[in-house]
Amino acid sequence: MRAWLRLLRVPNLATAVADALAGYLIVAGPADVEMPPAACWFAIAAVVCAYAGGVVLNDVCDVALDRRERPERPLPSGAISVRAAATVATALLAAGVAAASAAAVAVRSPWPALVGATLTAAIWIYDRRATRAAFGPVVMGGCRALAWLLGMTAAGGPTAPHQWTIPAGMAVYVAGITLVARDEAGRSRAAPVLGGAAVMAGGLALAAGFVWLPMRLDAAVAGRPVPVDTWLVLWGIIAASIVLRAAAAGLAPTPARVQAAVGNAIMSIITLDAILVLAACGERWAVVVLLLLGLFVLGRQIVPPT
Repeated sequence: MRAWLRLLRVPNLATAVADALAGYLIVAGPADVEMPPAACWFAIAAVVCAYAGGVVLNDVCDVALDRRERPERPLPSGAISVRAAATVATALLAAGVAAASAAAVAVRSPWPALVGATLTAAIWIYDRRATRAAFGPVVMGGCRALAWLLGMTAAGGPTAPHQWTIPAGMAVYVAGITLVARDEAGRSRAAPVLGGAAVMAGGLALAAGFVWLPMRLDAAVAGRPVPVDTWLVLWGIIAASIVLRAAAAGLAPTPARVQAAVGNAIMSIITLDAILVLAACGERWAVVVLLLLGLFVLGRQIVPPT
């Protein structure tokens, strides 16, 4: 069972839930905590299945490399057969498409189904063709953007230009994480790690456009739960802590330091999602999203997130 939990990257599934839930909330904009409608739950299920299927398929495609570099992992160690893993990956990806289609029916719009199908295609491209390619981080970032868009389309959005800065910014941020993580199992080189940290910083700055862009367009959002200046300070503090840790790993790129920086950057996705929800819905829903951090930390005690 622990081998399966490790293969599925169980701690990271909490970040998939956070993305889809945050995407829905930012478009729907509820102030009070109430049970979300079916479309939201279907979108969350779709993103979780797609993420889980994607990481399992990634290990299936990389099994030959892992036999040389990471023989302790579930597939090269023989704890799980490659055939069983491939079957589970296919089933999970299919379930993700089905859940996205159910979200489309629930919200009476084709967009969740189209986004879900695109997400599945992007995952397949990354695992089969782009893992070691130069454009791999771009595809991985696109997968994270599509996870956000699946939640947003389940609420009938995006409905405003500034909402698009979130999936765009988080795509760049995750592309940066992918750059940092490329050689985390061995001896990383300083330049790619530092470059990845810079890309992460750019993505976080772009995502902040969700708050400052309406102000620049003289279209301030009515009833904003948190003052813009206060929100930007909070976002800046969290963003700086993430990027500085990645940059510090780049200055001394040992496997332990790089893996810790990558794990921190992945875990911080939940905190970043909560802060974005804070700007749209206020403290109550932000706390709900932040509670997913507990699931990540608990899962990390069982299996590593990277």
